[in-house]
Amino acid sequence: MSSKWMSWVVFVAICFGAAAVGGWFTDSSVKTWYPALLKPAGTPPSWVFGPVWSVLYLLMGTAGWLVWQERHVHDVWLPLGLFFGQLILNAAWSLIFFRLQRPGLALVEILILLLAIVLTTISFSGHSRYAFWLMTPYLGWVAYATYLNFGLWRLNRGAA
Repeated sequence: MSSKWMSWVVFVAICFGAAAVGGWFTDSSVKTWYPALLKPAGTPPSWVFGPVWSVLYLLMGTAGWLVWQERHVHDVWLPLGLFFGQLILNAAWSLIFFRLQRPGLALVEILILLLAIVLTTISFSGHSRYAFWLMTPYLGWVAYATYLNFGLWRLNRGAA
């Protein structure tokens, strides 16, 4: 495998690594605490999250890799720093929401995550229009997740 494609594998693996960390934080509460919460309108069935996130992590990894490919022509450290920062925030949300069971604090964190994704996506646009477009489904999904997080917090803030 050429180093070009090996670097793609590394970027995708890093994204799925963030997914694994988030999944580890999520695992116990998704079977016990989360099902008991009142859900806002438009909450998808639980089986939807795994396939959607799998596609999003693949798209994100590819977007990051496309920007990485521009490193010989452009300074890509800021966009990639934003990219890796938002991945950390992505995993941290699972820790706060599921492991700590703090939907209100998770709402604050997901708003920061959403801003980080917007900044990452905008910064990617200056390096690769494909990277920009590959990040937009993730941005849309996290905007939707922000709505769900808000609804979960609002509907369940008296419970605990």
